[in-house]
Parts: sequence; structure tokens; C-alpha cells
Amino acid sequence: MRYPRIHKAKVTDNTTLVIKFDNQEVKKYDIRKLWHIPMFSLLKEPAFFKSFKVEQGGYEIIWNKDIDLSEYELWKYGTVVEDELDLL
Repeated sequence: MRYPRIHKAKVTDNTTLVIKFDNQEVKKYDIRKLWHIPMFSLLKEPAFFKSFKVEQGGYEIIWNKDIDLSEYELWKYGTVVEDELDLL
């Protein structure tokens, strides 16, 4: 199964990503659920959390060579945003 790819993303606060996928659906993803995993502990730092980029092709969001989130993770575990006018 092919999951929608990431079209664009932004941070809305110190713990939430809002992702627009290539199928036009918008989801929110709260990264606090990852904080217990040692490799994601840097995401607790607001400046680092905001420093991501969307990988070319939309397959993942990348912070550095060790920290990334796939389009699958963001799509499957994100929460649908009904009114995205102010988000993206």
C-alpha cells in the first residue's frame, strides 16, 4: 500500500507538527509520544524541533542523520485536522 507523501509541514508549537500530504489531507502529529525513546530526546528542545526539513520526494521529515519520521508514521498516527486554514 502506498501512503500519501508529505507535501509540506510546519510546527505550530513546541510539540506539534502539522503536515499536508499530497492527497490534500492535513494531519497533526504530537511528538511528545516519542520523547521516551532516547534517539528522539533532542526533539524536546524547541529550537532543534523547529529545524526539520521535508525530504525530497516527501517520504520523511528529517532533523539530522539519526532523527527522522516517515510519511507512514505521520499518516498512520497523525490526527486529522478539519479546519487547516490557519495551520498551513
